[in-house]
Amino acid sequence: MNVRGRVAMAVAATALVAVPTGALASDAHQDRTQAAKQAIKGGQARNVILLIGDGMGDSEITIARNYEVGANGRLAMDKLPLTGAYTTYAVQKANPALPEYVTDSAASGTGWATGHKSYNGAISVLPNEKPVPTILELAKAAGYKTGDVSTAELQDATPAVLGSHVISRNCKGPDAMAECVVNDKLNGGAGSIAEQLVQTKPDVLLGGGKQYFDQTVKAGKYQGLTVTQQAQVNGYQIVTDAAGLAAASPNKPILGAFAKNNMDVEWVGPTPTKTGTTPAKCATNSARTATQPHLVDMTTKALDVLDKQTRHGKKGFFLQVEGASIDKQDHAANPCGQIGETVAFDAAIKKALDYQKSHPDTLVVVTADHGHTSQIVETTTLGYTATLITHDNANMTISYATAEITGSQQHTGTEVRIAASGPQAANVLGVTNQTDLFFTMKRALGLR
Repeated sequence: MNVRGRVAMAVAATALVAVPTGALASDAHQDRTQAAKQAIKGGQARNVILLIGDGMGDSEITIARNYEVGANGRLAMDKLPLTGAYTTYAVQKANPALPEYVTDSAASGTGWATGHKSYNGAISVLPNEKPVPTILELAKAAGYKTGDVSTAELQDATPAVLGSHVISRNCKGPDAMAECVVNDKLNGGAGSIAEQLVQTKPDVLLGGGKQYFDQTVKAGKYQGLTVTQQAQVNGYQIVTDAAGLAAASPNKPILGAFAKNNMDVEWVGPTPTKTGTTPAKCATNSARTATQPHLVDMTTKALDVLDKQTRHGKKGFFLQVEGASIDKQDHAANPCGQIGETVAFDAAIKKALDYQKSHPDTLVVVTADHGHTSQIVETTTLGYTATLITHDNANMTISYATAEITGSQQHTGTEVRIAASGPQAANVLGVTNQTDLFFTMKRALGLR
């Protein structure tokens, strides 16, 4: 055989070895350059869906992934094509030129809602306590439909920043205005968070916090009515359980308040101790009120309503969805509570991504407001640990070490993940600032 023939045979053999049957379809190490190029889209979006995992840092994502789908598995949130990180710091109220390295949910939410840094506790006001317009308010004024969904009280920081302006996040209802005298309706202000939310009037407003909507307005046009009654006077349908939500008409605004305070968590499990726990699995929370909708149910209803309301118009919608109790269960050093809320949030993300598949002119952004305490560790630490048995049938030890178990675990000042797909999604790449997200969404919707 001549040299040319031997070379040809060698090339053919190499090709057969290098490209086995089906490799191009299933090769996990294939070149993703073209896919990344295709994911980069400019122009304007018809819809924006912002999904916030409260306290969902990279550690919290990894813990949930390991438990639910295994170390080599992928959650829905892992599948967005463009991923970056953003910084989350707040500023000091007394000297806004100086950073507050560890933010709370109010200052961080104010950042993406308004494009401005503010102090911890601020709800869409500047360090000088002056209100500044939010992305939801701007979208609504421009003719977009809007939605605000959370598993927390709707008066909690993350949902509150979209439709209210108060100097303290604690001013949730008419009876809770001691820290917000300037905002109190008795003093000519716009009122509590609950009052302002129904005055801003998102088309879909779903979550907990019923007790604040049940408080009585103390001054102004609606004096003597509860905030719920004020909402009804202004055209809201009021729903209080899963059946009511399912039956609600898409033709009128919906206010759904499904719990007195925060909605119940999905999962329960072992409490961390100083010496660790026996490896265990998480369990469904049997005490969860059966009439409460899950986050994916609220997200599905919000998308259905907003889609129907905008189907024949020129403008689409802006929707924010919060998985709130990832943070709250991290504070409580409750690993199964935290994981269950992350998994439930991931189901809502999948629902948003499914919607995007049939509506590619939708920008979907998934991120967090700040990092948190929980860490995957080798063994017991100086803090409190619990060990869970994961999807891989392996032990995973989780540590909480920023407070005593009877206290509240702390936020951390780390940067957090931000991932996106759709028009303007490339603006999340690299390391950006939390306030940059406001401008990405504003540009996507063509807002001034």
